[in-house]
Amino acid sequence: MKTSRKIAIIVGALYLTVNFVAGPVSVVLELPILDAPDYLAIVSANETRWIIRGLLVFYLGIGVACIGLVIYPILKQHSESMAMVYAGARVIEGTLYIVGLIFALSLLTLSQEFVEAGAPDDSYFQTLGGLLLAARDWAGHVLGFIVFGLGALMFNYLLYQSKLIPRWLSGLGFVAAILALAAALLVLFGLLETFSMIDTLLQIPLFLSEMVLGIWLIVKGFNPSAIVSEPA
Repeated sequence: MKTSRKIAIIVGALYLTVNFVAGPVSVVLELPILDAPDYLAIVSANETRWIIRGLLVFYLGIGVACIGLVIYPILKQHSESMAMVYAGARVIEGTLYIVGLIFALSLLTLSQEFVEAGAPDDSYFQTLGGLLLAARDWAGHVLGFIVFGLGALMFNYLLYQSKLIPRWLSGLGFVAAILALAAALLVLFGLLETFSMIDTLLQIPLFLSEMVLGIWLIVKGFNPSAIVSEPA
């Protein structure tokens, strides 16, 4: 099997597992806990669930970084500078998710101390818990989504120019990336809440386009006529 075909399959598999397994499942696991008013006590009571969520987010961070690194040899044939920036953006995005994960795991430690202290009616625990959640959201959900949107914008533009995939697919991805980036910026400036209905609606087109892209890369691969040379 040609190297370019292997890269297409790996990248496609990463897209599907990152965007449609690790990401959504981690959100499903956390929302019922964090939406509860007594989340500090509930996090500790759901330690296994919280750790599983952490493992999924860890895979999410590693996975998005690997996408940029694995596809780099293909993209650099058409623009080495853009390929390098895209790979760097995905590494930064993955790092931000890991940083957010550290804050989330720290919340588990705080919750355990809260329960051991007898769940006191003390603003210290509530304040610190709120700060950890805010730091997690800023790293993983705000800055991470902004870098994600910028990376997707650049990626789909490069795919459109290079014709590595059908232009209708990269064109859809480009428009969807604009919507996702707009949502992330609105959250950044406090005009939207993370995971609100409008935020979700603006993010959905990009996730759907990346699902189609992942399937396309696994089934069809890159356009052979757009491959300048087989990567080493």
